[in-house]
Amino acid sequence: MFFSIIIPLYNRPQEIDELLATLTQQTYTQFEVLVIEDGSVNDARAIVESYANRLDVKYFFKPNEGQGFSRNFGFERAKGDYFVIFDSDCLIPADYLETVSAYLFEHQLDAYGGPDAAHQSFTPVQKAISYAMTSPFTTGGIRGNKKHIGQFHPRSFNMGVSREVWEKVGGFILTRLGEDIEYSIRIHENGFKIGLIPGAKVYHKRRTSFPQFYKQLHFFGRARINIYKHFPSELKLVHFFPALFTMGMGFTLLCHIFYRPLAYLCDFVLLLYLVLIFFHALQVNKSIKIAFLSVIASCIQLTAYGLGFIQDFFKRIIFK
Repeated sequence: MFFSIIIPLYNRPQEIDELLATLTQQTYTQFEVLVIEDGSVNDARAIVESYANRLDVKYFFKPNEGQGFSRNFGFERAKGDYFVIFDSDCLIPADYLETVSAYLFEHQLDAYGGPDAAHQSFTPVQKAISYAMTSPFTTGGIRGNKKHIGQFHPRSFNMGVSREVWEKVGGFILTRLGEDIEYSIRIHENGFKIGLIPGAKVYHKRRTSFPQFYKQLHFFGRARINIYKHFPSELKLVHFFPALFTMGMGFTLLCHIFYRPLAYLCDFVLLLYLVLIFFHALQVNKSIKIAFLSVIASCIQLTAYGLGFIQDFFKRIIFK
């Protein structure tokens, strides 16, 4: 099986350098790499071309359209039997493609997704953010988990589709705001089989600071409403949790102003919840500092997503 790895890129030359370095270590070597520069001002042409003697790598520059349409650009030029999509802020374990090819040989999947994890080289903030995005106390632990709710939807930081899917379903029709979930739903609707490959993990750096993380998660909250507009049945109870958490925080503040006894009860419930996050993060990362940062990251994850969700829920559904 021959893989085409497709990586959209926007003003992140250092990230693509680190990602390509990990791809030179792959134990399975039947693959090409297509880097799609999406109208960047700070382009990475020289960096990508420096890998030409170590990888079968091709560099393309196109006008800015967003990551979804940049992936389509790569699909159109890929030679592989299977297209693998990575975000530029990922590091790829050396056995990734070997794991995927072995799994696909035994299990017929037309599309797949894999989990993400924190690499040991990540900063404490990055590890805390990784915890917040995968914890059972924040996302329900459904990202990259076998026990997901409803249909499994691969995320575009670590996703693969067969050439047959591309030829029948086409590519992304959204370029951002939940484009990967929308795409996987159409793949399902066309009768193709999608599954999780548990061993096909990547190390996802995500954002390097809490302000950047807040901005990203606010965007994710809005994206969930965008998916709802296309597929109403895909809005699940778990997707309301960040909005409820955010409204609960606001309710607690009002209680502190108007009715202190109820405010103290709300404070106790919130404190208990944050203590659970702290000790779970401590168990996962074995670091008090990262556990403390994980509490902050979890609060940012929930409130940013919740505010984005509430904003577009009222803007696009209530007020249309």
